[in-house]
Amino acid sequence: MTEPVSTNFIHSIIDKDLESQKNGDKVYTRFPPEPNGYLHIGHAKAICINFGTAEKYGGMCNLRYDDTNPVKEDVEYVSAIEEDIHWLGFKWDKLLWASNYFDKMYEAAVELIKKGKAYVCSLNAEQIKEYRGTLKEPGKESPCRNQSVEENLRLFEEMKAGKFADGERVLRAKIDMASPNINMRDPVIYRIAHSPLHHNTGDKWCIYPMYDFAHPIEDAIEGITHSLCSLEFEDHRPLYEWVLKEVGWWENLPQQIEFARLNITNTVMSKRYLRSFVEDGVVDGWDDPRMPTLAGMRRRGYTPESIRDFCERVGVAKSNSTVDISLLEHCIREDLKTKVQSRNVIENPIKVIITNYPEDKTEMIELENNKEVPEMGVREIPFSRELYVDGADFMEVPAKKYFRLFPGNEVRFKGAYFIKCEEVVKNEDGSIKELRCTYDPETRSGSGFEGRKVKGTIHFVDAKTAVKVKIRNYSYLMVPDENGENVLNPDSIEETWGYAEPSLAGAAPGERFQFFRHGYYVADSKLTTDTEKVFNRIVDLKSSWKPAK
Repeated sequence: MTEPVSTNFIHSIIDKDLESQKNGDKVYTRFPPEPNGYLHIGHAKAICINFGTAEKYGGMCNLRYDDTNPVKEDVEYVSAIEEDIHWLGFKWDKLLWASNYFDKMYEAAVELIKKGKAYVCSLNAEQIKEYRGTLKEPGKESPCRNQSVEENLRLFEEMKAGKFADGERVLRAKIDMASPNINMRDPVIYRIAHSPLHHNTGDKWCIYPMYDFAHPIEDAIEGITHSLCSLEFEDHRPLYEWVLKEVGWWENLPQQIEFARLNITNTVMSKRYLRSFVEDGVVDGWDDPRMPTLAGMRRRGYTPESIRDFCERVGVAKSNSTVDISLLEHCIREDLKTKVQSRNVIENPIKVIITNYPEDKTEMIELENNKEVPEMGVREIPFSRELYVDGADFMEVPAKKYFRLFPGNEVRFKGAYFIKCEEVVKNEDGSIKELRCTYDPETRSGSGFEGRKVKGTIHFVDAKTAVKVKIRNYSYLMVPDENGENVLNPDSIEETWGYAEPSLAGAAPGERFQFFRHGYYVADSKLTTDTEKVFNRIVDLKSSWKPAK
């Protein structure tokens, strides 16, 4: 797998700023989410960049909620955002709200009106869009553009007093309707929203600033030195700088720096789409393990260390690109391989009867907990006459290079003995009832047996002590269609059941394991109880054999 080259041009800019003492020794960043949904893996990159940059330079990073649109915001999202940031291992220096500055933003808007830099417009949204022009044609001026300062102040005060309906008036910056940057063609900076009570300001306001107006003011008030945001805001930077310059209240202005947003194959990064998946019942909620939300990935079993490692490997670039999801999967495998213990779990079980093994005997087989970390020690699992093997480990008519169990073939049961399949017993419907096998008592692992060799080693679970578990194997929620566009995968989850070795009866919610030869799994944090064990596949392992296509 080819990994992206990790780079960070932002730190190069900050290094130069520190050298020139542009902001003294100060490095101050912020993470400004809108509380209108759960954070996803793309936000993790922004979190790592903002909080990580502050950490690197011994600076500060604020968590500031962009609550300028009360219609879409909810306290549930606020709690989720804070949990995600803490889970990733970061701490904010100040917890702030854009609404803390509504009075100051209103004063700034009045200041622009007084300077002749803003006006109240009566065009509706459709007309404003029509008047704006295109990339090839300049816009045309609103009939309201040349109203007097006094008229604009009066109308803006009436907007604030609630005398107009939603959409009946807006406040627009007065810049340049012929600007090649459409964002500078008299953008709307205030709109009317007679919404339910704002969580922070109650019914004080029925007018709310637009993000492009609020954001630079918030940064300036807080003394942010480097306003780090994703690349879609690059075309908005001239407006960011225009607001700060024309309001004119601050000497040391924040610098907006844009970085490429995170795009991953088989993944949708739009909160609007993710919300529709939740609302339409496509998934079981924001924390569905198939979702790219941090809540979903946490429930899936991803670790914060793996996500931070992934963001570090991706690096910070100036142009957008798409990262293969295999890199993310590589990061979680790398993190878990030295952290979790292995367990024997059988999917699609087939019963095995060892006909020459004593009926009343059970012996304990010693297995290593993690071959990568000997310090994790060993465990013992029972072995007796009746066992279960994995459905994928038996073929009645073996394919080429298939070295697992089939009639007449001999394999090693890991940690135990050589086992030979002698007979396939079937039910009336033709399905397999059981495999009748024999074992060679001279071949026990660790006995020093040096006779014949076998090519296949498979695992097992003792039938008498097996723990029944529910297993949820996930595939990608999105897959490319024939045009390369992401579409919903109808086969994104496969629910099955299996048998596990006895120790998994005590698995706690959130506890991770490697299911030997299957992959890494986590006990579902919501569904796992004392009496029912539900495991989510975090990521699979590379198999030694694949069926022919």
